[in-house]
Amino acid sequence: MRKFVGLFCTMTLQQAQSKILRLREEISRHNRLYYIDNNPVISDFEYDILMQELMQIEQLFPQLRSSDSPTQKPGSDLDAQKEKGFARHAHKYPMLSLSNTYSEQELMEFDQRLRKSTEYPFGYVCELKLDGAAICLHYEQGRLVRALTRGDGSIGDDVLQNISVIQGVPAQLSAGNYPSSFEIRGEIILPFEAFDRLNQIRRQNDEPLFANPRNAAAGSLKLLDRDEVAQRGLQCYLYHIPEAQGWTKLHSESLDMAASWGLPLSRSFQVCRSMKEVLDFIHQWEYQRTTLPFAIDGVVVKVNELAVQSTLGMTAKSPRWATAFKYKAQEAQTQLLSVDYQVGRTGSITPVANLSPVLLSGTVVKRASLHNGAQIALLDVRLHDTVTVEKGGEIIPKITGVLSNLRPPEAAPIAFITHCPQCGALLVKEDQEAKSFCPNIWECPPQIMGRILHFMSRKAMNILGGDALVEQLYSRGLVTKASDLYTLTKEQLLTLDNFGDKSAQNLLDSIAASRTVPFSRVLFGLGMRHVGETSAKYIATHFGSIKALEEASEEELTAIPEVGKVMALSIRNFFAQPINQIVIRELEACGVPLRNHPQDAKRLSDALAGKQIVVSGNFSIAREAIKELIEQHGGKNTGQPSAQTDYLVAGSKAGPAKLQKAAKLHIQIITEEELYALTSSTQQP
Repeated sequence: MRKFVGLFCTMTLQQAQSKILRLREEISRHNRLYYIDNNPVISDFEYDILMQELMQIEQLFPQLRSSDSPTQKPGSDLDAQKEKGFARHAHKYPMLSLSNTYSEQELMEFDQRLRKSTEYPFGYVCELKLDGAAICLHYEQGRLVRALTRGDGSIGDDVLQNISVIQGVPAQLSAGNYPSSFEIRGEIILPFEAFDRLNQIRRQNDEPLFANPRNAAAGSLKLLDRDEVAQRGLQCYLYHIPEAQGWTKLHSESLDMAASWGLPLSRSFQVCRSMKEVLDFIHQWEYQRTTLPFAIDGVVVKVNELAVQSTLGMTAKSPRWATAFKYKAQEAQTQLLSVDYQVGRTGSITPVANLSPVLLSGTVVKRASLHNGAQIALLDVRLHDTVTVEKGGEIIPKITGVLSNLRPPEAAPIAFITHCPQCGALLVKEDQEAKSFCPNIWECPPQIMGRILHFMSRKAMNILGGDALVEQLYSRGLVTKASDLYTLTKEQLLTLDNFGDKSAQNLLDSIAASRTVPFSRVLFGLGMRHVGETSAKYIATHFGSIKALEEASEEELTAIPEVGKVMALSIRNFFAQPINQIVIRELEACGVPLRNHPQDAKRLSDALAGKQIVVSGNFSIAREAIKELIEQHGGKNTGQPSAQTDYLVAGSKAGPAKLQKAAKLHIQIITEEELYALTSSTQQP
């Protein structure tokens, strides 16, 4: 870590006070972006430099130190400006941050400092530093009763409802001689594969992408819809029991105990008896981390002897007996050759840099996102510049810097385009938006095809087909808006490339079947900006029909808890477009449901009222029909078995993991026929 002391020793008290105020304000802003918005704009290394700078000025001018300084308290994920719907509870033990370093020399100094502070011999445990969101689980009589985020270190949000749907986190311990009451801490992470899948969905919906798995994990943990959380693929790894000293003498033994109770632990830890072994572990994983299925950003080094930990104690912000050695993000240098501009479904314009191919984290990188015009200006990046490229979370390539000293004479500033690269329309940029947009929504080909593809998607109308089909239909003038799908004939489809009689009939059958989807899915498929799958369900339930929604005022829209001002304005703008009115009339004429079916709005019974039910496997009817039956009788469908689950409806080829977890949690497993009996259904729906 960079040393600043020599730079600050000539500072006056007034200069130091001014500098401290600026640094505290800047660090607080970055804390909010990192912990609350899950949208950091600087790297961990850059943040740590700011923190180190502030710490050293405060050391030189101790009279300016204060308890509310970022150096004296951990970052907080509590948001005073948002009503998140989570209860808040005090931590039994403070949930602190770790000190960290990027320097082996500072790590050796850490060891020497500890050995001077205690006369007792000790060793270390080295653990992988998982890059996720901290969590504290509280078990009573073996049952998970609370799951707190770090919060501000003293108070955290209780996200038990979301933790309960993460596979591998036991709601009830079934093995081992565990204490009657204890806390255990760890990290919630999102593996690379799940992160890729999540960003792919967000890209298809033209939503902002998560920069890295850590941001995605933290954002997922605070979602109010636990069914959505269950689908994201989060994982949990635990690594610390605050009160373990009462049961064992070593931290490593406490990890073995926790594993024997059935708790999920990362087994990639090592007991080290010397600093040489610590450094060997750090060097080993600096190269092996690219083989892991999840992100790590360093190694945590902890004193193994719990009695020594207790003797060393803690500062207001971090334990003295542990530190983190952080790896610098893997990066490479290459040349920026050109910039392309991509047009999204909603018209958003994204600049993409074309690079001279370079090997980075095991893959060849040829392209990197530049995000928007403001990012280009901030980096002052130019054509033919030599740039530094990183993989955010080892996944998404991004340009993080420019080597201006290598800038060639012919390097030209990048002038962000003023017109759409596809249709030529003049771009617009709203004050609250970071991106520019093409306003030509009904004549710009990528937007048109993007909306058609979105309308056909599985969570909307579930019509067969993908990019290649939509491109053919559009280029041949057969489909230019969603409603045109319902006028397609077999003769027209047989003119398409690679389309025979069977594939044409399958597409026509799926189009016909789409007329039976619920109104909420049609509403989602219309592609109103900011209206996602979940919000479409709430809106459809509240208004009941497209006509009622169209006539709703902004005040009536924002009266729904799930609809904010931005979404309400987007809905009003949608209905103000004449072409949208045409599409709605044509869809209605084609028999597409634009109002709730009576069975959507009215329960058939309360036979399953208050029951949470998981559906898994294949049935005599579509799985969605089984789920609809559950909702019609008052039940709630959930994605994963948890302590709150009442039934698991198991068909043929039900998921083994779900069956195993249901059995472990003593959840009643029922068949399709037993579900019909519970709902008093005399026949299949």
